[in-house]
Amino acid sequence: AGARRGSARGAGDMNNLEEGVEFLPAMNSKKMEKRGPKRRVVVTVVIVVFLLISLITGLLVWHFKYRNVAVQKVFNGHLRVLNWDFLDAYENSSSPEFVMLARKVKSTVRGFLNHADIGPYHKETVITAFSEGSIIAYYWSEFLVPKYRAESLDRAMADTQSLIQRWNPRLRNPMLKVESVVAFQSCMFSLHAKEGEITTFTTPGFPNSPYPNNALCYWTLRADANAVISLTFKTLELEPCTDDSDYIKVYNSLSPVEPHALVRLCGNYAPSYNLTFLSSQNVMLVTLITNKEGRFPGFKAEFFQLPKMKVCGGTLKGESGTFTTPYYPAHYPPVTDCVWNIEVPSKKNVKVRFNMFFVLEPGIPVSSCTKDYVQINGTRYCGERSQFVVASTTNKIEVRFHSDQSYTDTGFSAEYLSYDSSDPCPGKFACNTGRCIDRSMRCDGWLDCVDGSDERSCACTDQQFRCQNGWCKPKFWVCDNVNDCGDNSDELQCSCAADSFKCNNGKCIPEAQKCDGKDDCEDGSDEGSCSNVPCTEYTYKCHNGRCLSKQNPECDGEQDCEDNSDEHNCNCGIRSYIRKSRIVGGQNSDVGEWPWQVSLHVKGQGHICGASLISESWLVSAAHCFLQLQGIRYSEPSLWTAYLGLTDQGNRNGANVQTRKIKRIISHSYFNDYTYDYDIAVVELQTPVTFSSVVQPICLPDATHNFPVGKDLWVTGWGATMEGGSGASVLQKAEIRLINQTVCNELLTDQLTPRMMCVGILTGGVDACQGDSGGPLVSVEPSTRMFLAGIVSWGDGCAQRNKPGVYSRLTSLRDWIKKQTGL
Repeated sequence: AGARRGSARGAGDMNNLEEGVEFLPAMNSKKMEKRGPKRRVVVTVVIVVFLLISLITGLLVWHFKYRNVAVQKVFNGHLRVLNWDFLDAYENSSSPEFVMLARKVKSTVRGFLNHADIGPYHKETVITAFSEGSIIAYYWSEFLVPKYRAESLDRAMADTQSLIQRWNPRLRNPMLKVESVVAFQSCMFSLHAKEGEITTFTTPGFPNSPYPNNALCYWTLRADANAVISLTFKTLELEPCTDDSDYIKVYNSLSPVEPHALVRLCGNYAPSYNLTFLSSQNVMLVTLITNKEGRFPGFKAEFFQLPKMKVCGGTLKGESGTFTTPYYPAHYPPVTDCVWNIEVPSKKNVKVRFNMFFVLEPGIPVSSCTKDYVQINGTRYCGERSQFVVASTTNKIEVRFHSDQSYTDTGFSAEYLSYDSSDPCPGKFACNTGRCIDRSMRCDGWLDCVDGSDERSCACTDQQFRCQNGWCKPKFWVCDNVNDCGDNSDELQCSCAADSFKCNNGKCIPEAQKCDGKDDCEDGSDEGSCSNVPCTEYTYKCHNGRCLSKQNPECDGEQDCEDNSDEHNCNCGIRSYIRKSRIVGGQNSDVGEWPWQVSLHVKGQGHICGASLISESWLVSAAHCFLQLQGIRYSEPSLWTAYLGLTDQGNRNGANVQTRKIKRIISHSYFNDYTYDYDIAVVELQTPVTFSSVVQPICLPDATHNFPVGKDLWVTGWGATMEGGSGASVLQKAEIRLINQTVCNELLTDQLTPRMMCVGILTGGVDACQGDSGGPLVSVEPSTRMFLAGIVSWGDGCAQRNKPGVYSRLTSLRDWIKKQTGL
């Protein structure tokens, strides 16, 4: 009892102490023990349910928003219908005939799209156009497909040909007999020109990633009403041209039909190439069709709108003047007719001289001129022509220009001139075409008049050979392995006796001396094509020591050596841009046309010499460029700077140009500064260059490489464009001919050595000149690969008649280059 009291008292004391405080039930320890586990279970269940709901919600969101999201896919394509004839009405999309056939084709397309991986997602097919052959129908089909099924759709559409093969047999009497179907994954863009602004567009991913494979991309270009579109491709690099390569087509409409095609483009084009096209209305379509192979950058293009030309042509009066095709030098627009009525003073006659003439349409012979043409005095002119003149017998002349709705060209640049009919070319010779040439060009063996009238009715001199056709040719052209007469009569008398061998230089030697290991021809031609012979200085030697009878086997794309050594180190001599520049006279070079050309500058003096890039770190040039002159030691490397990838000297800071300092200069120890024998030097760069589309090495020929007499070679440089003149700003190029060494020695009074070669045009007018020294002389081989044949060395003046240029012969100096550079 005492214990209880004590306890009661203690409790009462506590209540007194904690008066006004209410204790929560949880303070009861027994109650906590009984209720705690239930609470944890409830909380756990709530959390688990919440997580399950969240997971299910996430899965549903992922399924409907991401996995099952409807991706739009558009495929463009065309199919060929065999059992239907083409009607002109099919070109008009609003005609009843078009609507009827489109309905049939649409039904056919739906038929072969009835496939498990295709049909459920097909939403719409639209027939856009028809063209001939028998009938080609163009269409696009739209699909809405779950993202996770998109790849299956792509694969099935890529195999549309097998789909149609499975579909056709199901129909005993198909309405349309379809031979082939092509479908491309589509990328479509719609652009509108803004007044006074240039709009730029590119292939997807350009320039950081290649354009897509197996695709057809459309760019629809629009301008305001009463305006036309000017489209220019600033950069264009596609798969090299083949029958089935990637290509661009530009149309003068919004439908990709052949009658409205302006141009088809593939491969590479230099940035300076004319790729500007005009529409005849306010719409234009650009398409890119790609195959399943290749990874190429694509293109960058820009377009803007121009006011539509209301009048083309007009009346031209006066003593002289100029006129061109519309928008020249851009491609003239299609569907264009121009008439110029030209009138000069009444006492004069008038003639028209075309300085540039490119009116070429694919597949149209220049004899017919049925599509695009120029018409004068009832005669039509078309194609690609060199400078020509059309004259009138009165003071008036009418010039008509016509272009149809397809394929356009650069057009023409012309001038009209007045002349006295009694003396049409004062102080000069008048060609029958009306062109005037210097009298010294009359009867010189060269066709300076397009029609050859300057070489007719000539009396041959003692220094000339009379061809069977009556033309007179220089005697030293006889027996040089070049058909100079045109009827080969200058080469007919050069055949050797039955028991003799005819050398490439025309010399005859006994047959027994052929393939005897000695150079009896003096040009190696009797030893260069022999089989089963021991190695000589005229036979190509493989790395394994075996020698070949084949001439010039190196880097020709064929494995001739068992160890394939003839095809080693062949990353050279290839140009990214190989298209014809279409510049009259062919003098200015395009960007990247000669990617091995180097410009060597001296501080404070500018361009001094040329050079050729032969590897990432080595150049080859002429030794005479580094002679001491006027107290300046030009052999000092620190004086020089090399510019690579350069075309215009006024743009040395261009994005494509690479600048390098010189580490060392090695001139040939045998170089003779009086005779210019052994005129060669190699130059090492301080840091290697980076190869690009405009910086590439030239191939070095093997010592046995044969450059035959008469072969056309190219020389390039920024030297003077006339004797005593100043240097050119834009890199110049000239095509010249390799001349017989014996003939050249006669012309240059025995100044040639075996280390020299003679190249030029003996009538003059084309040659290397001051400032070109050290630059390349290159040969285009049958494989299209280019080899360095020579180095610009010396000459008697520039471009003088019978004074060809002299070049260091690479084949005679090849071993020295290898010894110095290891190349």
